[in-house]
Amino acid sequence: MSQITRRALGGLGLAGVAAQAFAKTPALKSAWPDATETAAMIRSGRMSALEAAKAAVARAERLQPKLNFLVASDFDRALERGEIAAMTGPFASVPFLIKDLDDYKGLPTRSGSRTMLRMPPATRQDALINAYDKAGVNVIGKSSTPEFGFLPTTEPTGFGPTRNPWDPDRSSGGSSGGAAVAVASGVVPFAHASDGGGSIRIPASCCGLFGLKPSRGRMLGTRGDTQVTNINVSHVVSRSVRDSAAMFALTEDPGPNAQLPAVGLVTAPLKRRLRVGVVMNGVAGVASSAEVRSATESSVQLMESLGHQVIPTAWPVGQDFIDDFLLLWAAGAADLAETLTKVMGHPPGPDALEGFSLSMAEMAAKAPKDALPQAIRKLQAAASAYDRWFIDNRFDVVLSPVLAWAPPLLGHVGPDLPFETLKARLIEYVGYTTQHNVAGAPAMSVPLNWTPGGLPVGTQFAARVGGEGLLFQLAYQLEVARPWAHRMPAIHA
Repeated sequence: MSQITRRALGGLGLAGVAAQAFAKTPALKSAWPDATETAAMIRSGRMSALEAAKAAVARAERLQPKLNFLVASDFDRALERGEIAAMTGPFASVPFLIKDLDDYKGLPTRSGSRTMLRMPPATRQDALINAYDKAGVNVIGKSSTPEFGFLPTTEPTGFGPTRNPWDPDRSSGGSSGGAAVAVASGVVPFAHASDGGGSIRIPASCCGLFGLKPSRGRMLGTRGDTQVTNINVSHVVSRSVRDSAAMFALTEDPGPNAQLPAVGLVTAPLKRRLRVGVVMNGVAGVASSAEVRSATESSVQLMESLGHQVIPTAWPVGQDFIDDFLLLWAAGAADLAETLTKVMGHPPGPDALEGFSLSMAEMAAKAPKDALPQAIRKLQAAASAYDRWFIDNRFDVVLSPVLAWAPPLLGHVGPDLPFETLKARLIEYVGYTTQHNVAGAPAMSVPLNWTPGGLPVGTQFAARVGGEGLLFQLAYQLEVARPWAHRMPAIHA
């Protein structure tokens, strides 16, 4: 470990990170121990590594038929690791899942697609996944995702829908839906997730979890991500802020040539008042549902009660931004289709890719030759506008809904709807999250509200690039002011 990392973690070194987070944050009144407490229990001998692995495997086997959050299990290796208790690190032997868009040695990567069903086990993994291993987590499997992460719901045709534990007839969100369901139902205390347009924040909102999207280039292995087209970032979904903050400190890029100064381990709530911009409508100007608006207003009142100054504002981008982002998204589908054409010897059809994936690829193929470069230039301008928005208004953070609706019924934004119907619904549903990916800025979903019918509704808080430390401090303050860890979904371990 570098000297910079040691300084960022207060001189603790890896072995003390989880213990420090456990010692310095309030005890959580939770249905289950979070990852920090689980690690402490294993270190103290109150629970053995094998007991932790066996319990997680039993929970997964019990809930998988009801919720469908796993696409590849690693139970045998997880139990072997628990039996020999050889894992080290601050989260030694804590059960964990890797999202199935990323490679994990020894398990296949299927990316939610039928085209990947026969993929052999991965033999390599990237720097961030290596960092999870070094943190000591015990991976019990791969979590489900929509096809190549394209949709904000986890209903892949090839694997079946992942069901929300608060109501199994509703969406778990996406694309980190399997991760969120496993954590919300108590199978694992936290899990790997990634976000290219809201894919950490959306399932966190749908499943009543805490989910923070880091800044572009923040995490290990992403130092070269400097363009607005580098929209995807990874972190975790969790039930507690301290779990997320501790894993963040272990997986951010701390090196001397890192894009951003290291945040280190954040353990304390906010101690100052903030200037908070509030946006109620989506980027396209569409209003959220009455339930979401009521929840967002409740979060605004909470912020005011904590002494923060709240100022209504509007997004610095509009409908053009949505069109440009969709074209960028579609270009990814077109690249995928081109790769598959080379592999298969013919263009992929509906037996290979879902309707939405094919339609997005077709949309990109039919766009004028100069459309994508123009869209990227406009997205670059949108990223600059985001930063100026904060500076000109002296905002510390901006508050908004995460989504326009509470978790929708399965199928409402599913992959096989007519393309124009699905496109219109997506523009309304996810009009709050994509601008942060383009700006490369951090944002988080905090589970502050539930509908009268018992469905979770997250509130989004966003900062300027590099502002994760401020967001974590605010999250701790909100966690104390309006706790959520005691809430238990209808289907749980």
